Amino acid sequence: MAKRLLRLMTELSSRKWLSHLVGQFSHSRLSRHLIPAFIRIYQIPAHEAEKELHEYRSLNEFFSRRLKLGLRAIDTTADAMVSPVDATITAMGTIDTGTILNVKGQDYTIEELLAQSPRFENYVNGYAFVLYLSPTDYHRIHAPVTGVQIEREHLKGKVYPVNEFAMTHIRSVLSRNERLITYIKHDFGEVAVVKVGALNVSSIRYADESVTKWQIGDELAYFEFGSTVVLLTESGTFTPRGDLTLGTTVKMGELLGILHPPADKKQKRDACLEQELCMEK
Repeated sequence: MAKRLLRLMTELSSRKWLSHLVGQFSHSRLSRHLIPAFIRIYQIPAHEAEKELHEYRSLNEFFSRRLKLGLRAIDTTADAMVSPVDATITAMGTIDTGTILNVKGQDYTIEELLAQSPRFENYVNGYAFVLYLSPTDYHRIHAPVTGVQIEREHLKGKVYPVNEFAMTHIRSVLSRNERLITYIKHDFGEVAVVKVGALNVSSIRYADESVTKWQIGDELAYFEFGSTVVLLTESGTFTPRGDLTLGTTVKMGELLGILHPPADKKQKRDACLEQELCMEK
């Protein structure tokens, strides 16, 4: 009974008008008085914030705060793909013929997640990370690779929460919520950075709409309240770090794994290099 009631409340709270009201309040100057309580309740490391607390004009401005320079190191491993966010890994693994398996007990198809974009075929046998940001986390999103934008898409949708209950008991939350998708081309293929909105989120915003190329670790976008990032790689272009598991907490800039050409392209490249070496001899 309690579970059904919670589900009904979650369904009702996903309504855009309610989310809009909460969003309006969180942007108001009145909401700034809640910042100390917010820090205390969620044990937020406020000392990491770029500005002093009294400088934030609203709860939303504090929530989407930048950090002091140098607090997040970007991994310098060659051909690295790094975490775009501070988050907990709630799912990771190879995409099984177009399906991300067992995200809190549910399966998600790439086709639905990317809203039937023709680009979904690039990821059918790729690799996926589902990265959950709690209210405690830093909510700026950074480029996981060095590359150039080849496409972007904003998908309007619901604003279900992405907490444990909703992800387990509400069908296909990640594919039904608002999503801002950035496709980035890198040296060996492309990645899709799928930013999924959540309860009380009226928008997911790009840090600078005019920017279409990034160095690894550059600021890409931000959430106006907690949510999730789904990070997808193309088939055969990525090898994950061996020690990562479900429940691992990662920081923005931390190594997730190594990018490389697909096996067939790698063989051709190695053959070309070998041929050049032979010619030099």
